[in-house]
Order: sequence, then C-alpha cells, then structure tokens
Amino acid sequence: QVQVVESGGGSVQPGGSLRLSCAASGYTTYCMGWFRQAPGKEREGVAGIDSAGRTSYADSVKGRFIISKDNAKNTLYLQMNILNPEDTAMYYCAATSRCSYYGLLLAAEYATWGQGTQVTVSS
Repeated sequence: QVQVVESGGGSVQPGGSLRLSCAASGYTTYCMGWFRQAPGKEREGVAGIDSAGRTSYADSVKGRFIISKDNAKNTLYLQMNILNPEDTAMYYCAATSRCSYYGLLLAAEYATWGQGTQVTVSS
C-alpha cells in the first residue's frame, strides 16, 4: 500500500520559518512534490523533485523554499523561509512512480496524496 504522511505544519509569524516532512512508503523510484491550497483557491504546485534529484519551484516561492529528499528514509522535506501571509494554506505531499521533470508541479501527474498539514502565517 502506497502512502505519504505529512507533518510539521503550524503557525508562524511573518518572516519566520517552518519545515514540513513527508514520510513515503511503498515506492522505490518516484517523483514527489508539495502542493498547497488556500481557502477559495485552487490547489497549486509549490515544489517538486524527481528521482534524479532535479527540483522545480513555483515562482512565488523561489529563493525562499527548499525541497529535499532523504532517499534512505524515504522522506521528503520542504524548508520554508521568509514566510508571509500569502503562504497560508493547507500543504499536501504527493508522490508518483510515473513522472517527468516537466510535470513536477502538476497535480494531475501525482497518484498518491497525503491528508495535508496546515500552515498559517500571521502576526
């Protein structure tokens, strides 16, 4: 059974940092990504990483967020720095065994989703 489980969300003040984690099971080689959805908005791709370690970021988070993967632990991370209120959303981890670099930020490319973890940025 393929599963991904997120953790690490919470509340932080503007300018602060958070690190999200996503533990994956059932995959050997795969792409993984982080998506977010704010109330009233569509789900958007935030960052993704393919099996070769290549990464892709949404323009809105470039230079602030860093995606990484520990293959030994099958765990995906998202280090989020210089957070602002516009980053407030439910963050989802996703994984797929069929992927391409150019699809890393496309929700339709992913087969397995976590339940999400809330990130709130507020003063």
